[in-house]
Amino acid sequence: MDEVFRALADPTRRSLLDELFKADGQSLTALEHRLPMTRFGVMKHLRVLENAGLVVTKRRGREKLHFLNPVPIRLVHDRWVSKYAEPWAAALSGLKKTIEEETMEKVFEVWIRTTPERLWEAISDGEIRKQYTFNPPPGMDAESFATGEDVEVDPPRRLVQTMKAHWSPEVESYPATTITYEIQPRGDICCLRVTHAGLTEDMSGEIWGGWPQILSSLKSLLETGESLHLEIPKEAVEQWQAEKGAAGTAA
Repeated sequence: MDEVFRALADPTRRSLLDELFKADGQSLTALEHRLPMTRFGVMKHLRVLENAGLVVTKRRGREKLHFLNPVPIRLVHDRWVSKYAEPWAAALSGLKKTIEEETMEKVFEVWIRTTPERLWEAISDGEIRKQYTFNPPPGMDAESFATGEDVEVDPPRRLVQTMKAHWSPEVESYPATTITYEIQPRGDICCLRVTHAGLTEDMSGEIWGGWPQILSSLKSLLETGESLHLEIPKEAVEQWQAEKGAAGTAA
Protein backbone atom coordinates (compact mmCIF):
# COMPACT_ATOMS: atom_id res chain seq x y z
CA MET A 1 0.00 0.00 0.00
CA ASP A 2 2.97 2.33 0.58
CA GLU A 3 3.82 2.00 -3.13
CA VAL A 4 0.33 3.21 -4.05
CA PHE A 5 0.70 6.38 -1.99
CA ARG A 6 4.21 7.03 -3.31
CA ALA A 7 3.01 6.60 -6.89
CA LEU A 8 0.07 8.95 -6.39
CA ALA A 9 2.22 11.59 -4.68
CA ASP A 10 3.81 12.66 -7.97
CA PRO A 11 1.73 15.08 -10.10
CA THR A 12 3.14 13.71 -13.36
CA ARG A 13 2.05 10.19 -12.47
CA ARG A 14 -1.38 11.50 -11.53
CA SER A 15 -1.52 13.15 -14.95
CA LEU A 16 -0.76 9.80 -16.59
CA LEU A 17 -3.62 8.20 -14.66
CA ASP A 18 -5.87 11.08 -15.74
CA GLU A 19 -4.99 10.38 -19.35
CA LEU A 20 -5.80 6.68 -18.92
CA PHE A 21 -9.02 7.66 -17.19
CA LYS A 22 -10.00 9.64 -20.29
CA ALA A 23 -8.95 6.93 -22.75
CA ASP A 24 -7.84 3.59 -21.37
CA GLY A 25 -5.70 1.01 -23.16
CA GLN A 26 -3.15 3.47 -24.59
CA SER A 27 0.29 2.72 -26.00
CA LEU A 28 3.51 4.34 -24.77
CA THR A 29 3.63 6.44 -27.95
CA ALA A 30 0.11 7.76 -27.39
CA LEU A 31 0.87 8.69 -23.78
CA GLU A 32 4.16 10.32 -24.78
CA HIS A 33 2.28 12.66 -27.12
CA ARG A 34 -0.12 13.68 -24.35
CA LEU A 35 2.54 14.80 -21.85
CA PRO A 36 5.33 17.42 -22.14
CA MET A 37 8.20 15.03 -21.43
CA THR A 38 10.52 12.57 -23.14
CA ARG A 39 9.62 9.00 -23.97
CA PHE A 40 12.14 7.84 -21.36
CA GLY A 41 10.47 10.01 -18.72
CA VAL A 42 7.04 8.58 -19.48
CA MET A 43 8.49 5.05 -19.30
CA LYS A 44 9.98 5.73 -15.85
CA HIS A 45 6.69 7.03 -14.45
CA LEU A 46 4.71 4.17 -16.00
CA ARG A 47 7.10 1.69 -14.37
CA VAL A 48 6.40 3.21 -10.94
CA LEU A 49 2.66 3.02 -11.58
CA GLU A 50 2.96 -0.60 -12.72
CA ASN A 51 4.96 -1.52 -9.61
CA ALA A 52 2.18 -0.01 -7.50
CA GLY A 53 -0.43 -1.99 -9.44
CA LEU A 54 -2.18 1.18 -10.60
CA VAL A 55 -1.41 0.41 -14.24
CA VAL A 56 -1.50 -3.01 -15.87
CA THR A 57 -0.32 -3.81 -19.38
CA LYS A 58 -1.53 -6.11 -22.10
CA ARG A 59 0.02 -6.85 -25.48
CA ARG A 60 -2.09 -6.53 -28.59
CA GLY A 61 -0.05 -7.46 -31.61
CA ARG A 62 3.18 -5.47 -31.46
CA GLU A 63 1.72 -2.85 -29.14
CA LYS A 64 1.90 -2.83 -25.36
CA LEU A 65 -1.26 -1.18 -24.05
CA HIS A 66 -1.61 0.41 -20.62
CA PHE A 67 -4.79 0.14 -18.54
CA LEU A 68 -5.76 1.97 -15.37
CA ASN A 69 -6.33 -0.58 -12.60
CA PRO A 70 -8.65 0.79 -9.88
CA VAL A 71 -8.30 -2.20 -7.54
CA PRO A 72 -5.41 -0.83 -5.38
CA ILE A 73 -7.39 2.39 -4.86
CA ARG A 74 -10.37 0.26 -3.91
CA LEU A 75 -8.25 -1.55 -1.32
CA VAL A 76 -7.31 1.80 0.21
CA HIS A 77 -10.98 2.76 0.21
CA ASP A 78 -12.05 -0.47 1.92
CA ARG A 79 -9.45 0.00 4.64
CA TRP A 80 -10.53 3.47 5.74
CA VAL A 81 -13.93 4.31 4.23
CA SER A 82 -17.15 2.62 5.24
CA LYS A 83 -18.53 0.55 2.41
CA TYR A 84 -22.02 1.39 3.65
CA ALA A 85 -21.54 5.13 3.03
CA GLU A 86 -21.59 4.86 -0.76
CA PRO A 87 -24.23 4.26 -3.45
CA TRP A 88 -24.22 1.27 -5.76
CA ALA A 89 -21.12 1.11 -7.95
CA ALA A 90 -19.51 4.18 -6.35
CA ALA A 91 -16.13 2.80 -7.39
CA LEU A 92 -17.02 2.87 -11.06
CA SER A 93 -14.41 4.87 -12.87
CA GLY A 94 -16.38 5.28 -16.10
CA LEU A 95 -13.24 4.45 -18.02
CA LYS A 96 -13.45 4.12 -21.81
CA LYS A 97 -11.42 1.24 -23.18
CA THR A 98 -9.92 1.05 -26.61
CA ILE A 99 -12.76 0.11 -28.95
CA GLU A 100 -12.27 -2.69 -31.42
CA GLU A 101 -15.20 -3.68 -33.60
CA GLU A 102 -17.54 -1.70 -31.31
CA THR A 103 -16.53 -3.69 -28.21
CA MET A 104 -14.15 -2.92 -25.38
CA GLU A 105 -12.62 -4.62 -22.38
CA LYS A 106 -11.81 -3.75 -18.76
CA VAL A 107 -8.74 -5.15 -17.03
CA PHE A 108 -8.41 -5.54 -13.25
CA GLU A 109 -5.55 -6.95 -11.20
CA VAL A 110 -5.06 -7.85 -7.54
CA TRP A 111 -2.25 -9.53 -5.57
CA ILE A 112 -3.31 -12.08 -2.94
CA ARG A 113 -1.22 -13.97 -0.42
CA THR A 114 -2.44 -17.48 -1.18
CA THR A 115 -1.67 -20.54 -3.31
CA PRO A 116 -2.76 -20.95 -6.95
CA GLU A 117 -4.84 -23.97 -5.95
CA ARG A 118 -6.69 -22.10 -3.22
CA LEU A 119 -7.29 -19.09 -5.48
CA TRP A 120 -8.52 -21.36 -8.27
CA GLU A 121 -10.99 -22.98 -5.89
CA ALA A 122 -12.26 -19.55 -4.83
CA ILE A 123 -13.00 -18.40 -8.39
CA SER A 124 -14.36 -21.71 -9.69
CA ASP A 125 -16.43 -22.98 -6.75
CA GLY A 126 -19.90 -21.46 -6.77
CA GLU A 127 -20.45 -21.82 -3.02
CA ILE A 128 -17.18 -20.05 -2.19
CA ARG A 129 -17.94 -17.27 -4.67
CA LYS A 130 -21.15 -16.52 -2.81
CA GLN A 131 -19.03 -15.55 0.20
CA TYR A 132 -17.21 -12.65 -1.46
CA THR A 133 -19.28 -11.44 -4.41
CA PHE A 134 -22.61 -9.67 -4.88
CA ASN A 135 -25.46 -12.15 -4.58
CA PRO A 136 -29.05 -11.91 -5.88
CA PRO A 137 -31.25 -9.71 -3.67
CA PRO A 138 -34.16 -11.23 -1.72
CA GLY A 139 -36.90 -12.43 -4.02
CA MET A 140 -34.58 -13.00 -6.99
CA ASP A 141 -33.08 -16.43 -7.64
CA ALA A 142 -29.65 -17.03 -9.15
CA GLU A 143 -31.00 -17.78 -12.65
CA SER A 144 -32.96 -14.52 -12.65
CA PHE A 145 -29.84 -12.59 -11.58
CA ALA A 146 -27.22 -13.80 -14.06
CA THR A 147 -26.28 -16.91 -16.00
CA GLY A 148 -23.13 -18.15 -17.71
CA GLU A 149 -21.04 -21.12 -18.69
CA ASP A 150 -17.42 -22.23 -18.72
CA VAL A 151 -15.65 -21.70 -22.04
CA GLU A 152 -12.09 -22.65 -21.05
CA VAL A 153 -10.95 -24.42 -17.87
CA ASP A 154 -7.22 -24.80 -17.23
CA PRO A 155 -6.65 -25.26 -13.47
CA PRO A 156 -5.04 -23.61 -11.65
CA ARG A 157 -4.07 -21.01 -14.23
CA ARG A 158 -6.88 -19.84 -16.48
CA LEU A 159 -10.68 -19.81 -16.42
CA VAL A 160 -12.87 -18.26 -19.12
CA GLN A 161 -16.60 -17.85 -18.57
CA THR A 162 -19.51 -16.13 -20.24
CA MET A 163 -21.89 -13.90 -18.29
CA LYS A 164 -25.43 -12.91 -19.24
CA ALA A 165 -27.07 -10.42 -16.88
CA HIS A 166 -30.81 -10.64 -16.11
CA TRP A 167 -31.37 -8.49 -13.02
CA SER A 168 -33.15 -5.65 -14.87
CA PRO A 169 -34.78 -5.14 -18.28
CA GLU A 170 -31.93 -2.82 -19.28
CA VAL A 171 -29.09 -5.27 -18.61
CA GLU A 172 -31.10 -8.19 -19.97
CA SER A 173 -31.08 -6.45 -23.36
CA TYR A 174 -27.28 -6.62 -23.50
CA PRO A 175 -25.44 -9.51 -25.19
CA ALA A 176 -23.42 -11.96 -23.09
CA THR A 177 -19.91 -10.86 -22.14
CA THR A 178 -16.75 -12.87 -21.47
CA ILE A 179 -14.74 -12.93 -18.24
CA THR A 180 -11.19 -14.31 -18.20
CA TYR A 181 -9.40 -15.11 -14.93
CA GLU A 182 -5.62 -15.57 -15.09
CA ILE A 183 -3.58 -16.71 -12.08
CA GLN A 184 0.17 -16.02 -11.94
CA PRO A 185 2.00 -17.31 -8.82
CA ARG A 186 4.98 -15.33 -7.52
CA GLY A 187 6.51 -17.01 -4.47
CA ASP A 188 3.91 -17.11 -1.71
CA ILE A 189 1.55 -14.68 -3.45
CA CYS A 190 -0.57 -14.81 -6.59
CA CYS A 191 -1.54 -12.19 -9.12
CA LEU A 192 -5.13 -12.53 -10.31
CA ARG A 193 -5.92 -10.67 -13.51
CA VAL A 194 -9.55 -10.35 -14.58
CA THR A 195 -10.34 -9.25 -18.12
CA HIS A 196 -13.99 -8.46 -18.82
CA ALA A 197 -14.46 -8.40 -22.60
CA GLY A 198 -17.28 -8.04 -25.08
CA LEU A 199 -18.46 -4.79 -23.47
CA THR A 200 -19.95 -1.91 -25.43
CA GLU A 201 -20.04 1.81 -24.70
CA ASP A 202 -23.79 1.85 -24.15
CA MET A 203 -23.72 -0.84 -21.46
CA SER A 204 -24.52 0.16 -17.90
CA GLY A 205 -21.54 0.23 -15.52
CA GLU A 206 -23.47 -2.29 -13.43
CA ILE A 207 -22.18 -4.99 -15.79
CA TRP A 208 -18.50 -4.52 -14.94
CA GLY A 209 -18.26 -1.88 -12.22
CA GLY A 210 -18.40 -4.23 -9.25
CA TRP A 211 -15.01 -5.83 -9.96
CA PRO A 212 -12.93 -3.59 -7.65
CA GLN A 213 -15.24 -4.44 -4.72
CA ILE A 214 -15.40 -8.13 -5.59
CA LEU A 215 -11.61 -8.52 -5.89
CA SER A 216 -11.07 -6.59 -2.69
CA SER A 217 -13.56 -8.88 -0.93
CA LEU A 218 -11.89 -11.98 -2.40
CA LYS A 219 -8.48 -10.81 -1.17
CA SER A 220 -9.89 -10.23 2.30
CA LEU A 221 -11.51 -13.67 2.40
CA LEU A 222 -8.38 -15.57 1.36
CA GLU A 223 -5.97 -13.56 3.53
CA THR A 224 -8.08 -13.07 6.68
CA GLY A 225 -10.86 -15.65 6.42
CA GLU A 226 -13.47 -12.87 6.33
CA SER A 227 -14.94 -11.31 3.19
CA LEU A 228 -16.32 -7.76 2.97
CA HIS A 229 -19.91 -9.11 2.91
CA LEU A 230 -20.90 -7.19 -0.19
CA GLU A 231 -24.53 -6.19 -0.53
CA ILE A 232 -26.42 -4.54 -3.35
CA PRO A 233 -27.87 -1.31 -1.95
CA LYS A 234 -31.59 -1.20 -1.42
CA GLU A 235 -31.93 1.75 -3.82
CA ALA A 236 -30.54 -0.28 -6.73
CA VAL A 237 -32.80 -3.25 -5.98
CA GLU A 238 -35.87 -1.00 -5.83
CA GLN A 239 -34.89 0.56 -9.15
CA TRP A 240 -34.58 -2.86 -10.79
CA GLN A 241 -37.95 -3.92 -9.39
CA ALA A 242 -39.57 -0.73 -10.69
CA GLU A 243 -38.05 -1.28 -14.15
CA LYS A 244 -39.30 -4.88 -14.26
CA GLY A 245 -42.74 -3.76 -13.11
CA ALA A 246 -42.89 -1.11 -15.80
CA ALA A 247 -41.73 -3.59 -18.44
CA GLY A 248 -44.41 -6.05 -17.35
CA THR A 249 -47.12 -3.38 -17.53
CA ALA A 250 -45.99 -2.33 -21.00
CA ALA A 251 -46.15 -5.93 -22.18
